[in-house]
Order: sequence, then structure tokens, then C-alpha cells
Amino acid sequence: MMIKARSNQWLRHTLLCVFIFLKLGSTSQEGMTIIEGAVAKGAVCLDGSPPAYQFDAGFGDGLQNWLVHIQGGGWCNSVQDCLSRTYNRFGSSMKMMSSDYNFTGIMSNKRELNPNFYNWNRVVMRYCDGSSFTGDVEAVDPATNLHFRGARVFDVIVEELLSKGMKFASNALLSGASAGGLASILHCDKFRTFFPANTRVKCFSDAGYFAHVKDLSGGYKFEEYYNQVVTLHGSLKNLHPQCTSKMKPSLCFYPQFVMPYITTPIFILQTTYDTFQVQNILAAPLADPRGLFTNCKQDINACSSAQIRRLRDFRSGFLRAFLNVRHGSSRGWFVNNCFTHGQSEPQAKWLGNRSSKLKRTTIAQAVGDWFYDRSTVKMSDRRHVLPQNCIN
Repeated sequence: MMIKARSNQWLRHTLLCVFIFLKLGSTSQEGMTIIEGAVAKGAVCLDGSPPAYQFDAGFGDGLQNWLVHIQGGGWCNSVQDCLSRTYNRFGSSMKMMSSDYNFTGIMSNKRELNPNFYNWNRVVMRYCDGSSFTGDVEAVDPATNLHFRGARVFDVIVEELLSKGMKFASNALLSGASAGGLASILHCDKFRTFFPANTRVKCFSDAGYFAHVKDLSGGYKFEEYYNQVVTLHGSLKNLHPQCTSKMKPSLCFYPQFVMPYITTPIFILQTTYDTFQVQNILAAPLADPRGLFTNCKQDINACSSAQIRRLRDFRSGFLRAFLNVRHGSSRGWFVNNCFTHGQSEPQAKWLGNRSSKLKRTTIAQAVGDWFYDRSTVKMSDRRHVLPQNCIN
């Protein structure tokens, strides 16, 4: 009788939380919620506006499960660069109202499109700080009114979700794409601490494994960009201390250097020919001042045989940066050779007739099998080593 009473109490609490969510959000199915109270805590977007998230309620046997997905959107490495973001949705919640996030792919609520997470409580953490939620600078420049408070934004959104019922989760997954995928790695262990020991908590990174590999110049010019991001946003205090005790903070922004210290299970979804990395790390303007790689990095059909060889060298460098990292049994990955960026949010890439498969396994199936411990998932494509024109 005691077990039944506790079960009924939990159900009433969950239904109340869902009701509160729907009332606080907007009238759309995945309504936007602005956390006005976050301003008093200093947890704000670049322009000082309060942070925001979107929510779609779970149902059925997914009521106790939570998926928190971090939106991507790059970074800003200078005052001027960050200031320019305050005029769009990546720096101000006031600019988000007309640009709702589409709940597709891993966020879909349709079983046939997202069989493992479709009926979970699904939350999109809207990205508005430009540092993968690592910044924390107290001072505000009166000339620009820029606030570098991304880490506080992450905390306040998670705390809000916990108060709305996430603290009762049986399963919780922190996911993200691109800069959000990097954030899901950097904040993975922190996310674990918000839950009791008996909650299954894991992390999933899509297109967030930005590799520290040589560019066309033979150097590491993108590292300076990361150094500027970390310095400007005051990210040091929010990077893994075991990593920063051994190397400079900008290197601890790279997954290959921080992953050895993360203990929470992580799944990596990545392509070895990630278009963002090809365009901004391998063939960044500083690394290719004559622009010889410009056409190739936009369209692999425009690549010469020499450029294809250089892309394959980049692939080899990425694999070394990934596979040489110490990975425990709790980790999983799906690494293909698509010439694309991000494969969990667009429905056609996540699960569709043309979505990528390794060993006849789709991305959606691989992530679900790993999360529920149905099988060990450590897949990388070693057969088709050339850049593949997958779905873009």
C-alpha cells in the first residue's frame, strides 16, 4: 500500500509540473519560456536579457524521462563579434520570439521518427552567450552592456527544470549540436551532479568534437580563436580543473584534451569530414590566405585529387584525435564520413530513408541502443574513406 501511495503521489506531482510548464510557456506546442527571475542572479544573455528555453511535454511511459538539448550557434571571440550577436537570437532572448526551434530529429514527438526519445520531456536550451555556456565575468562594460555569463545561464535553466519535475527523472540525457554539442561534453559531469545516484544520466554530443589538428599552413591557427573566446568570456573557472592544471585553458576547450577526465557516459556522433571543421579549422582564411581551398571546402565535387588527399589527411588527424583518447566501456560513438555538419536535429539525417547507416544501423537506433545499454555501440566507417555526399 505504501508503494502504491508513493506512486500516486509522484504521478500527481508530475501531472502538476506538466500543467505548470504548459501555462508558463507560450501557446505553441513547444512554447518559449523566458526565465525573468534569472536576471537577479546575473544569469543573462550577452545583451543582459533573461535566458530562455523551449519545452515539449512527455507522455505515456516517457513522463519520467528528460532530454535537455543545447542549441548550437558558434562562438564570439571579440567585443565587436559578441556585440553583433546581440542583434540576433544568439545573443538576446528578445530576438528569439520569432525564431522557434523546430522539434525534429532527436526532438521529435513521433514514435516512427524518434523511437527512443519521442515521448520524453524534451527541452531546448536556447543559446545566447557565445561561449558554449562557459563564460562567467562579473564586470559589465558600460559602453557595450555585454554580459559574459553563459555558465550561469546553464545553471539557472537546469535549476528551473529541476523545480518543474526533472529532479524526479528516471532517465536524463544532456544533448547538443555543434557549439551545443561541445557544451554537452564540457558540462557533462556537472549535469550528472544535479541528479540522485539512481538516475540514469548520460550525455550526447552531435558535431561537437572539434579536433585540435593541423591546418593547411601546418599549424594550429584555430587554437588562437579558442584562446580569445576563453579569455574574453572568463571560461577558465568552468573548464575541467584536471585538464587546466596540466595545459593552457584554450586546449581544454577541445574535447580530445578534456574527455579523459569526464566520468559520465558520453556518446559522440561525428563525421570525419565535418564541414564546419573543414571550413574553419583545416582551411580557415588564415591557414589558406590565397583561398586555394575555397571552392573545395564548399563542395567536394570541386576538389582536385590533391585536395581530396588533403581532406583524407584531415580525416586521419581527426581519427587520431578521437580514437587515441582513453575511452571506457560506457562510451559510444557513431563516426561516419559524411561531408556535413550536425546529424541529430534534421529529421532526414537522424532517421529517414536516406539517413546514414553503419552496419545497417541508423544514427537514431545507435544512440538508443547505447543509452539503454542494449548493446555496445562503437562504430566508425573504415570502408568508405572518401568524403561522402550524405544528406545536407
